[in-house]
Amino acid sequence: MMSLLLPSDGNSSSSRHRLPIPCYSSLSGFCDPGIKVTTGANTVSLCYEETKERIRKLFDKVQLSVSSYDTAWVALVPSPNFSDTPCFPECIDWLLNNQLSDGSWGLPNHNPLLIKDALSSTLASVLALKRWCVGEEQINKGLHFIELNATSAADENQHSPTGFDIIFPGMLEYAKDLGLNLPFESKDLNLMLERRELDVKRSRSEGRTAYLAYMSEGIGKLQDWDMAMKYQRKNGSLFNSPSTTAAAFLHLHNADCLNYLHMLLEKFGNAVPTVYPLDIYARLCMIDSLERLGIDRYFRQEIRSVLDETYSWLQGEEQIFLDTATCAMAFRILRLNGYNVSSDPLTKITKGEHVNFPSGHLGDIGGVLELYRASQIMIHPDESTLEKELSWSTHFLKEKSYNHRINSDIVNEYVIQEVDDALHYPFHANLDRVANRRNIKHYDIDGSSILKTLYCSTNIRNEDFLKLAVEDFNICQSIHREELEVLERWVVDNRLDKLKFARQKSAYCYFSAAAALFSPELSDSRMSWAKNGVLTTVVDDFFDIGGSIEELENLIQLVEKWDVDMAVDCCSEHVQIIFSALHITICEIGAKAFQFQGRSVTSHMIDIWLNLLRSMLKEAIWIRDKTVPTMYEYMTNSFVSFALGPIVLPALYFVGPILSMEAVSSHEYQNLFKLVSTCGRLLNDIHGFERESRQGKLNAVSLHMAHGCGAITTEESIGEVKTSIIYQRKQLLRLVLQEKGSLIPRACKDLFWKMSQVLHLFYMKDDGFTSHEMINSVKAIIHEPIPSLNCRAGGKAAVETSSFLTAG
Repeated sequence: MMSLLLPSDGNSSSSRHRLPIPCYSSLSGFCDPGIKVTTGANTVSLCYEETKERIRKLFDKVQLSVSSYDTAWVALVPSPNFSDTPCFPECIDWLLNNQLSDGSWGLPNHNPLLIKDALSSTLASVLALKRWCVGEEQINKGLHFIELNATSAADENQHSPTGFDIIFPGMLEYAKDLGLNLPFESKDLNLMLERRELDVKRSRSEGRTAYLAYMSEGIGKLQDWDMAMKYQRKNGSLFNSPSTTAAAFLHLHNADCLNYLHMLLEKFGNAVPTVYPLDIYARLCMIDSLERLGIDRYFRQEIRSVLDETYSWLQGEEQIFLDTATCAMAFRILRLNGYNVSSDPLTKITKGEHVNFPSGHLGDIGGVLELYRASQIMIHPDESTLEKELSWSTHFLKEKSYNHRINSDIVNEYVIQEVDDALHYPFHANLDRVANRRNIKHYDIDGSSILKTLYCSTNIRNEDFLKLAVEDFNICQSIHREELEVLERWVVDNRLDKLKFARQKSAYCYFSAAAALFSPELSDSRMSWAKNGVLTTVVDDFFDIGGSIEELENLIQLVEKWDVDMAVDCCSEHVQIIFSALHITICEIGAKAFQFQGRSVTSHMIDIWLNLLRSMLKEAIWIRDKTVPTMYEYMTNSFVSFALGPIVLPALYFVGPILSMEAVSSHEYQNLFKLVSTCGRLLNDIHGFERESRQGKLNAVSLHMAHGCGAITTEESIGEVKTSIIYQRKQLLRLVLQEKGSLIPRACKDLFWKMSQVLHLFYMKDDGFTSHEMINSVKAIIHEPIPSLNCRAGGKAAVETSSFLTAG
């Protein structure tokens, strides 16, 4: 269902009804709707069902702003039977009744840098009224507005709608034919017309030809109409553009064009949007926004319904394949949600086999940004074309970002910020909660986009999205702070703070858990992840610097026996503290996991720890004996000694699904663990190469050089390791997204990918534990609430355009 943002009485309403969802008021409890909790000095409502309901209803209909510009072009269409009669008099009436107070037409509250858009919409409206000899008063007011703002037409500092330099001179020429007295000097008008003619006649690529076809109303008699009509779509339109389609009918009287225009007026009443249909794009944008803001989990059923429908349309729906942004977004979101989709459509777009106008041509920043995001989701060996698209789009976006810094572009400020974030945090290092916080900070509530004219959609940008995201983030954060306090008490209770050789990194360990598993109901998974993270850090330091070989072997023997007399069997206080903490924590986590899984998993967790301890001992002996292992020997051992096993594997038992013995014993399970651990080990070795070389530790980079007989340089060795990381990462993503034949539930597989993202973020610049940027991230995710929005129900987008809202 589609609705149009059209003039009304300024009031809108939402029906509000759905079953209540439980709200988490503590680590394990629920609250009834309306209960409030106090966190510090802030009182926040846990129950925001009305906001969620308004968002949920947006899945049922797509709302688009009215386009005065396109409505004017439709108003110009004569009756096919009586050429001196308008075919759509209701559009004339709409123009007469919807002139703004300053004499212009278009969306209200002009951005001062978008005067060209107002000029274009106003001139088109004046032409329509003049053509049918009505609205003399409105025409004069419109001409007065044009006169006052005429200099903006040639102002390079003004943001230009798509094709303005072709369309606006074309409309000026038409105005001259109608006898309108326009406030432009003859020399200025002639100069604009000459530039338009040169622009139209210059050499044409496939993309350029499509661009000119999209601008048909501005080219008029100069247009190659046979060429333009090659882009007519199944629905009768050219590019789903009412203005282009109206212009085509004016020149060719094509019946399919007229049928498309009739369909628009039947659907929207007396005015039209600037592009239709836009349903798929708008709904995908909505899903993307909800995911990027971290609130998609509230709308899983609605999202799945949209994705199922989108996937069914991949069999040939023009609306997807003829638009870069829509096609790229559909590919990325569907693939990441487990749908089996081919990258072929993206390849065809970049090769020019599909036409990419109006909303996402290859010169459009938003369209290329979507292509960049999509091209990172490579999982098959034969997707080399995606690598080329990634390289090209990266270069394009970096250039746009640089130009923005040199020449400040306020109109595109938000999209440039998105570009900078996307370049700085690629998909494989874009950790969920860190990204959510960043996206909330940079969220553009207005979200207006510009094609031939400015338009907006409450499905694409909406203050309700932001309102819910802020409240949800702060609620989760209050829980996270409470959990961190529990973790820090646990460290003290288990005397781990007495181990002076060990790094005290409880905040970092908890941060990685909360940033990857932020939902309130995942508390047990987070605490398992964080506690085992602390323990692996302690044990790593014990095996590195804190313990003798005798102590290391003693610790392993204790874990092997398990039921021991610590007062008798521990050879030192350090061993006793560490084993006691391990024993207590494994038993505690095992007891909780039993409640989730319905079977004992304690022995599995003991085995995980034993594998880690044995691998660490082997490395300690290598270093003591100055043994240089082969790369195979090193990697076979070191992916285990990287210590992800105790962190990730027990946490899987708490994410929801039942994880069977068959699944845990499967090759798929082992391969997922090996891939993420290998990525982590190699990332660590690259960033710790110089430090570990000084300390005499084993490292993949130095071993590459050692086994290269001195023929390989440091740079070459690092290059080989980086290539291996990319390969391992692609294989990991392929396994995570693979549905067919998979024994591991998707929620569990996601945890492996989230850990990979944690690692890539930690090692983006250094070893993670010393990064100033990482310290700020910990503060932002755990300690610093987001200021609440004092927003009105219904959202800013709906409120500011409340005079433009109606159902279609």
